[in-house]
Amino acid sequence: MNQALLDKIHSEQFRKDDAKFNVGDSVKVHTKVVEGEKERIQIFAGVVIGRRGRGLNETFTVRRISYGEGVERIFPLHSPRVDKIEVDRSGAVRRAKLTYLRKRLGKGATLVKEKEVKAEAPAK
Repeated sequence: MNQALLDKIHSEQFRKDDAKFNVGDSVKVHTKVVEGEKERIQIFAGVVIGRRGRGLNETFTVRRISYGEGVERIFPLHSPRVDKIEVDRSGAVRRAKLTYLRKRLGKGATLVKEKEVKAEAPAK
């Protein structure tokens, strides 16, 4: 297939609002759910434990604790079903994947150190 045609198709599918979040951030993912003929927005809130892929194939995994049980969900970043992604808290992590959170229980399972914002020193 012609590369220019592929690029045009890809550019139409990309998310217009650039989602700026990283691994370790607490996010709320607003997804469109179709039930019969009705469509509604459902929110899945949790910690981003991984991102993978490039371009249209990029996905991210969100983990949360629901009724004492860990629930993970993988979302395609550029899916039309993902309405928007809100960042609640920015996390400071030193890993690309946070799979070690799966072994933790209670508050430790969702606890990621919050990113500190450095204030600039006044110029002399």
